[in-house]
Amino acid sequence: MVKQNTIKDTIVQGLELPLMEDFYTIQGEGFYTGVAAYFIRIGGCDVGCHWCDVKESWEAANHPVTSVEEMVANVKKSQAKIVVITGGEPLTWNMDFLTKRLKEEGFRIHIETSGAYPFSGTWDWVCLSPKKTKLPVEETYKKADELKIIIYNQHDFQFAEEQAQKVQKDCVLFLQAEWGKRDKMSPLIVDYVMNNPKWRISVQTHKYLDIP
Repeated sequence: MVKQNTIKDTIVQGLELPLMEDFYTIQGEGFYTGVAAYFIRIGGCDVGCHWCDVKESWEAANHPVTSVEEMVANVKKSQAKIVVITGGEPLTWNMDFLTKRLKEEGFRIHIETSGAYPFSGTWDWVCLSPKKTKLPVEETYKKADELKIIIYNQHDFQFAEEQAQKVQKDCVLFLQAEWGKRDKMSPLIVDYVMNNPKWRISVQTHKYLDIP
């Protein structure tokens, strides 16, 4: 977590945030696969997944501090109805003002989070993707609409079951192969879901479609 006494008050308040990238695309994975959405990727993450495919997002200082008003203006230029806030780990920062402004403009707001930090912001959909390196805070499990576990090795199935025990009963459960291990792990996931049908399979369709 970035120490608050080392960053600007406007960032602490959430009026500005380190923005890695933002773009209008198709949601590629999870419950909303195939739906048009505007993605806002916030820089900064210390969860440290060795297989992370956006490691360039980790260092917040590498990304321009951008006003929330500019981000919202960019979203309004698109035809998006849904805005997905991702990272990095967006809950490293105060999400209250960003979500307030997006709500005022009529957008549905989703978050993709590891759950490693306390919640801020108002969300219509919470995709929780826990990581062994920094487990979610307890409050996150109650807020999750979707639990997405990345399967990198066999032990991750056990981790998935442990995490599934902590979410609400109506939370949708997904298993997703880590992209670099997909050829090895995808058949195992298929077998696992067939034997444990409370789970669904998430596929990174955006990578097959070659879109962001």
